[in-house]
Amino acid sequence: MTGFHYTKRKVFNYAAQTASLLCAVCGIAFLFWILKDVAVLGAGGLDFSFFTELPAPPGEAGGGMANAITGTLLITVIATAIGVPSGILAGTYLSEYGRGGRVAATVRFIADILVAAPSIVIGIFVYAIIVRPAGGFSTIAGAMALAIIMLPVVIRTAEEMLKLVPDATREAALALGAPHWKVTVLVVYRGALRGITTGVMLAVARVSGETAPLLFTSFNNAYWNWKLNEPTATLTVTIFNYAMGPYEEWHAKAWAAALLITAGVLFVTLAARLVVRGRSGS
Repeated sequence: MTGFHYTKRKVFNYAAQTASLLCAVCGIAFLFWILKDVAVLGAGGLDFSFFTELPAPPGEAGGGMANAITGTLLITVIATAIGVPSGILAGTYLSEYGRGGRVAATVRFIADILVAAPSIVIGIFVYAIIVRPAGGFSTIAGAMALAIIMLPVVIRTAEEMLKLVPDATREAALALGAPHWKVTVLVVYRGALRGITTGVMLAVARVSGETAPLLFTSFNNAYWNWKLNEPTATLTVTIFNYAMGPYEEWHAKAWAAALLITAGVLFVTLAARLVVRGRSGS
């Protein structure tokens, strides 16, 4: 290789590194800018009543979002209970049993489509198959919409993480006489635990900020609701309503709710990483 070609390669290499660094810095700067605004504007709206009281009537000061907080937790837990096991099992089938089959190819194709599908389309779909036949909005409809959004992320993440486990590990366990299902559960899952957990956290973080599908499924509720077949309040829909409202008090509550969602996603992500790290260390 001549000196000219070597110098040319070094110039292109440094140019690519510089461009990558600048893009990373730009993205991180915008991220911290958003987080700073959420933290500064949201901290002023957080008080004891925000976590314990129902929303105040329009135009009146005070009140809180206790019903929206519990509704968000309820819908997210139900959606996670539906979407995560289904996604992990589907990813296990794609990785361990159906790598080259037509069924596996079809599942991958559908999962890829759902990843890119707008959330509002999924909300309309759930509205058509659950809300309209049932005759009204409901908590379970909102959870189903979020579970469908979570499903492709968990499926593809679980599949790819399970494929990263070396085949030699599977063969060694099978050679000891362990059945295939036990090898998958006790050996393969353990090797892919970190990656699967990260995928689950990404899926939960994605649905935590969804508003459009909940407008068509769980709608909203100004009061307490613990019934799965009735509308329920959520933080994202309440943020949407308050941000579009004319009252400064509503705007402050909306920023506080946005800060709460951001802090909740951060806490869940850190907790999951600590749990996975503790298990892998043991």
